[in-house]
Amino acid sequence: MGNPDFLIYAGLFTVMAVAGLYFFYYFREKRELEREAASAPKEGTPTAAPASRETLPLRLQAYERLVLLTDRIALHNLVTRVPAGEMSARQYQSVLVEQIRSECEHNVTQQIYVEPAVWDAVMKLREQNIFIVNRLAAALPEDAKGTELARYIAELLNADPDASLHEKVRQALNFEARKLMQ
Repeated sequence: MGNPDFLIYAGLFTVMAVAGLYFFYYFREKRELEREAASAPKEGTPTAAPASRETLPLRLQAYERLVLLTDRIALHNLVTRVPAGEMSARQYQSVLVEQIRSECEHNVTQQIYVEPAVWDAVMKLREQNIFIVNRLAAALPEDAKGTELARYIAELLNADPDASLHEKVRQALNFEARKLMQ
């Protein structure tokens, strides 16, 4: 069937390539929108300013919560926060995936306050982390312990810090929040 490590890294490389393209286009689009906004005449309608002042705290709070969410589902933080104990690798895989899904479900309402591209980035982080956990768990023998899965995850992140979208998504969230504060 092939070397499991090769298959894992090939799959992760594919995910990273797609994610890299996504963020390239995301930031390119943001730069173009900023240029258009800078060159467009400013609106001075009395109704536009109060609505912005009223929603700004809610929007900033949503970005704060999504930054916290991305930190909570970051694989290195997740493995640290949720110890494997005596679980099997399959049990630990289920717990990690459930933690990721639960954290995202808890924050799903924040999407109404943030840019759609930012919410998509958070969801891509969620899907990538689930994919990584599932791939690494699948590469382990059936009788593997949860600690082995935790070690595999740590080794992957140590070998390639860019294997996770966590930092890129957090940068996108910070970028959008700073734009709101200007």
